[in-house]
Amino acid sequence: MDVIQAIDVMNHPPEAERGLGGDVFQYEEFKIMLRTTFKAAAKPRAPRTPSADGEKPRSESKGLLAGHASVAELIADMDALGYDRIVITATKMWSYRYHHKLILDYSIDDVGRLVAEGKGRIIGAASYNAWRIEESLAEIERGVREHGFRYVWFHPLSFGMAPNDRRFYPLYAKCNELDIAVGLQVGQSAEVLPSDVGRPMLVDDVAIDFPNLRINLSHTGWPWIDEWCSMLWRHPNVYGDISAYYPRSLDERQVRFMDSSRGRDKVLFGTNGLGLKACIEQFNALPIKDETKRRVLRDNAIQFLKLD
Repeated sequence: MDVIQAIDVMNHPPEAERGLGGDVFQYEEFKIMLRTTFKAAAKPRAPRTPSADGEKPRSESKGLLAGHASVAELIADMDALGYDRIVITATKMWSYRYHHKLILDYSIDDVGRLVAEGKGRIIGAASYNAWRIEESLAEIERGVREHGFRYVWFHPLSFGMAPNDRRFYPLYAKCNELDIAVGLQVGQSAEVLPSDVGRPMLVDDVAIDFPNLRINLSHTGWPWIDEWCSMLWRHPNVYGDISAYYPRSLDERQVRFMDSSRGRDKVLFGTNGLGLKACIEQFNALPIKDETKRRVLRDNAIQFLKLD
């Protein structure tokens, strides 16, 4: 099979410029995450040695969420590994239990700058603060109008709110108005945040109320895999990405669904800081059809984000 030029639908600004947003691991939620759900992934890997032709080892050898020093370095990795484009989102995350403030709050202007530097290789996405609805809607519109953003990704779990909460409906209406897609975390939270509001079936109301809104159920929906598969299968406008999990650790039910006619056209690929190389190599090693790999790595994202 020819090399598929992948589209990564889920990443954050430090993937393109390490250090943007400061040190997230100062916050208790992320400290606990490194001791629990990301314990194995957080172990630093041995740095790669230069190749025989003198090529320097890439920065991602430094481990989990290592990111890249610059957009140029990111694009060099993308070229070497077979990535066409990558989504960078101006993520917002609220500290529900410990700090009671935004512990992730990336600037849309910083993401806009990364998009400009990427010259078509980086797709910008805004985010949403459920405590600042009007401000968030204005920021989303500015991201689209000024920086060409095509997406909004938000984190309802960190606010302790279900995706069908009335405070998210203005966001869905704005995305409909702007004809851009929306994505949200479903499933458990890797950080210590309320997870029950992440049940994929809670998006059912949203998909029914907004039948033309393209919705991505991000981060696999685990442990509610069957609900995640049901939502993608039942709703023409609902997709789901497999980011935040290494492909080799995906639930067998999810892999079977992804490789079937029910799910092949609805699953999206993403890395979420786990490493461009590891994620694409593990995905390509999955025992699934070539047709599925092409759909998941590329074609579905083009359809979901209306790229071409």
